[in-house]
Amino acid sequence: MKYGIAIFPGKDLQDLANSLRKRYDPKYALIPPHITLIGDFEAGNEEIGEVSKKLATIASHYHSIPIKVSKVSSFKPVSNVVYLKIEPNSDLEHLHQELISTLGVSPEHPFVPHITLGQNLSSDEHLDLYSNLRMQNFHFEEKSDRFHLLYELENGSWTVYETFRLGKES
Repeated sequence: MKYGIAIFPGKDLQDLANSLRKRYDPKYALIPPHITLIGDFEAGNEEIGEVSKKLATIASHYHSIPIKVSKVSSFKPVSNVVYLKIEPNSDLEHLHQELISTLGVSPEHPFVPHITLGQNLSSDEHLDLYSNLRMQNFHFEEKSDRFHLLYELENGSWTVYETFRLGKES
């Protein structure tokens, strides 16, 4: 089964992201706005219990993760994706690195913390969306106190398998 690990931002940030995702992100209905910590990885039913124990231990090493958004960015020319850029911070980076090393996964892409607003855009759509959003001011600051182990359903949607509160060992 396919699993992933993500942080869901607070309601205000989710509302902003969803207002744009509804039109520009074909995966809008499949998963809420999120910050991917670990992209999809495979694990069997017998393995996921051990993964869950490891994640609980990792969660106990952190108390909160600062989430700060101040601008929109893009992955162009690699792909026509527009996103809210999460400002890098050591807690987020350390959490990501600890997840990778503990789970033994190899990320497909470098870690760029973000919340996708639009993807699979034509060049014109990308230019229009990015140009308009780049002119706007964004200022969101919050602290996340949890991350989630998600799994993919047969219809391509993702749902929470387990939630891990930071600072507490389950």
